[in-house]
Amino acid sequence: MTRTCDDSPPGLLLQGIREFNRGDWLEAHETVEELWIGEEGEVRALYQGIIQIAVALHHWRNGNFGGAVSLLKGGVGYLRRVADQCQWIDVVCLITDADRMRIALEELGADGMKSAPPALIPRIKTVSADNA
Repeated sequence: MTRTCDDSPPGLLLQGIREFNRGDWLEAHETVEELWIGEEGEVRALYQGIIQIAVALHHWRNGNFGGAVSLLKGGVGYLRRVADQCQWIDVVCLITDADRMRIALEELGADGMKSAPPALIPRIKTVSADNA
């Protein structure tokens, strides 16, 4: 089934968002990857962006500076191919937050990356169905 940005989010995406937002980034990656496989177009790019940002945050937590910075950049690249709001996700906000985290990590460098304030960690925000 090919989904569009105008569709309601599937249950697995909602599960992935909950996992992502509580810091279970590897689990979020696995959950959203189930949706990504076989998807096409704009929604595939949405899922790929979320997956890459989740893995980037997992790398950050584990001290992999290069992986974190590279995947934050790559994830944003995928999300830039997506509508501002897609399947209730505020894509613009996620792009902004991921870019802010990447820039902070680049400024802190590999040795200082662990000192990034928790407030910088991107979260997936949703919009009301009326605004989507």
